[in-house]
Amino acid sequence: MASHRRPKQQSRARVTVLTTAAAAAVVLSANAANAAPSQKLSKDQVKAKVDELYQQAEQATEKFDGAQAKQQKLQKEISTIQDNVARGQQDLNKLRDGLGSLATSQYRSGGIDPSVQLFLSSNPDDFLDKASTLDQLSAQQVDALKKIQDKQRELSQERAEATQKLKDLSDTRTQLAQNKKDVQGKLADAQKLLNSLTAKEKQQLAAEQQRADRSSSQRVDLGNTPPASGRAAAAFSAAQSQIGKPYVYGATGTASYDCSGLTSWAYAQAGVSIPRTSQEQATIGTRISSVNDLQVGDLVFFYGDIHHVGLYAGNGQVLHAPHTGAVVRYESMSDMPFQFGVRV
Repeated sequence: MASHRRPKQQSRARVTVLTTAAAAAVVLSANAANAAPSQKLSKDQVKAKVDELYQQAEQATEKFDGAQAKQQKLQKEISTIQDNVARGQQDLNKLRDGLGSLATSQYRSGGIDPSVQLFLSSNPDDFLDKASTLDQLSAQQVDALKKIQDKQRELSQERAEATQKLKDLSDTRTQLAQNKKDVQGKLADAQKLLNSLTAKEKQQLAAEQQRADRSSSQRVDLGNTPPASGRAAAAFSAAQSQIGKPYVYGATGTASYDCSGLTSWAYAQAGVSIPRTSQEQATIGTRISSVNDLQVGDLVFFYGDIHHVGLYAGNGQVLHAPHTGAVVRYESMSDMPFQFGVRV
């Protein structure tokens, strides 16, 4: 009898445990079900987060543009130095050949003077340091040797400069790759958020963006603000011709632009070369603190870190390349935190 009671007690205990576990699972499932809807972002919340990510992407874009411009500059400088080194080496070879000819001439006329043998050594500096031998040299020999010494010193400096710039170039390429990765990461995060929307919500957002681009791309009331100069007017006119072109990070036209890509391209059409990035563009020309003092074609800068730039269009409007997903268009400056303007 006892052997039959024990299994029953174990069975009841097991049923109690299983029942408790099942009840807990039901509660957890219910809580999970209740929590899931609260984690789902609304269309407006997604749009706000996407806009924030686009701003962060633009910050990274300006760093990318700066690294890219530095890379191009370094490549040109390195190429120039390498050309100079190659020409300098040819000059040095000619100087040495000339000194060799002088030694040959001395040999034919009665043997090579010991001092001339020193001319032909691999290190003329050692010879010049031996002042006791200088009185054995002709003026022509001294002049030839000093030219070789100067040329060797010049080549050594240029080679050292090229080595340093090659290191800078390597560091810049690493920075460029990181900046590019940062931009792509922000854009990928934004796309994930957009992908979380329903098909209907995506259509609604797309329609809103199209309406914003369409209305902002049309001619707006720019008031009677005069252009800052003839070149500023030409730059602004060039930018107007690009209205409707899409924003693409790192782009400088004419199929697409980022913010500083548009402004640098526009001024280039007016015959004025300005720096590539918004931060660098902020350092040129005359700074203008008040919106009331701006004139058409002035550069206008936004956000505390100056990562966005456009062209003043008059009547409180800016003509700019806004962000990923938008096109070159007019926009009210009140939509962004204005910092200052620059008259080129």
